[in-house]
Amino acid sequence: MKKQKVLTPEQIRKQNLRREREIARWEKEKARPKRNYYIVYLIFIIALIYAIDEIASQIGTLMKTEIANDLFNTENSASLLDLLSGLAVPFQAIGLLYRPFADRWGRKLFLIINTFGMSFALLIVYLSDNIPLYFIGACIVQFFIPHDMHVVYIMESSPPKHRARIYSSIKFFANIAVMIVPVLRDKLMADVSQWRNVYIIPAFVGIAVCFVALLCARETDAFIESRLNHLRKTPEELEAEKKAQNEASRQGGLIPALKFAMKHKQLKWLYIVSSVANLGFIASINYPIVLNYGYAQNMLNSGLAATLEEAVATVGVTTYTEAIFLYPLGLAVAQVIMGFISDWKGRKAAAVTTAFNCVASYVLFSLGAYLNWDPYITGFFCGAAIGSYYSTNDVIIMMIGESSPTNLRSSAMSAQFIVTAVGFVLSFALSMPFTLTIGNTAMAACCFALLVPGFAAALLLLIKKTHDTTGIDMDTVTGTEWDGK
Repeated sequence: MKKQKVLTPEQIRKQNLRREREIARWEKEKARPKRNYYIVYLIFIIALIYAIDEIASQIGTLMKTEIANDLFNTENSASLLDLLSGLAVPFQAIGLLYRPFADRWGRKLFLIINTFGMSFALLIVYLSDNIPLYFIGACIVQFFIPHDMHVVYIMESSPPKHRARIYSSIKFFANIAVMIVPVLRDKLMADVSQWRNVYIIPAFVGIAVCFVALLCARETDAFIESRLNHLRKTPEELEAEKKAQNEASRQGGLIPALKFAMKHKQLKWLYIVSSVANLGFIASINYPIVLNYGYAQNMLNSGLAATLEEAVATVGVTTYTEAIFLYPLGLAVAQVIMGFISDWKGRKAAAVTTAFNCVASYVLFSLGAYLNWDPYITGFFCGAAIGSYYSTNDVIIMMIGESSPTNLRSSAMSAQFIVTAVGFVLSFALSMPFTLTIGNTAMAACCFALLVPGFAAALLLLIKKTHDTTGIDMDTVTGTEWDGK
């Protein structure tokens, strides 16, 4: 049995002094007046940060064909880039260990750090002239992308009955902002080798936005109250909780969050649902391959190109750029649908709707590419498919946040990525033998074959095993409300 450390009177005095200083600091933050229309400019700031996050998340995928062919220049270049991206996954895991600190040190600090980190990563990719430097930039992106502190901000600052609407409206703006990528492709990329130029403007804008957040954003009330409640507990109360190993009383941490989730029905099944839903994960990152190679194959069949590689290079600066121009609009519309259905009919109804939209839109945009439909229409359906995919996952993530106590919320949402990684791994493992053997032309069929069964199983578990969380009070939820039901 581990011997308990006994503190000296001087250590106890210093510990109490630190606690009193922290209480005073959070009391001062709590007393800061909220100016008129604070919620309006907070939403504006969060929307800008969300836009940077969406651009950082999607720019690599939107530029995937150009990056893959520039770095590797082979028929299975997309799969080789996926392998390189897989090497960056450990950095995502490290990022998950970093995220729970927001349950201890506050939301605002990490909102700013994450925004700067994502923007700095984009700048590194812009400056990269070799695979190692590109890999460093990709690793930094992987580190910061999962944190999503802006999502926690939205959930803790929005009125309960409008939470999903506000969230989806902000994400609508963020997704529309992704239109900057095709615009920059058109203006800054005369040929496919100049793909790095597209990264420079989002990088500088993101750095500017993080300073705006530093000056204007305020710590969330939910975090302040949770932290003050913890700090005001007596040493005896804290020791009793520690002996009882009460994870619900901890101030963050992946392990306490996982333990808490595994002991409580709602969170446990939401984690399982999240993992199963991501069996079709490769569909969310390989749509540029489907678009490029679909249109290129049509060009080759029509005799407009001598080789598939030549057709892909031509499509990359013409048809594909046109197709992804309306991609963000389809993405944004799918997100708004999720938000309004979620607050109107409930989280489960929203998940069913977005999953159905994802599969239907995926079929339409795949057919559009291979049947040479108008690129703008195809691009819109592509955005609708990917937007609906992420919207389905957003519903699950929102339910996880709404099913967690405030002091473990960021940690629980971070721990969700650990179990979701099972779905990611299976998605790559099941698809890669086909894409490495057949090449990029096999991507559309592989994605669809994983997307449908993954969503079907996830929705069945969501409906049967979990309870809706629409309108729940984020300040008082304990995570134990659904035990025994």
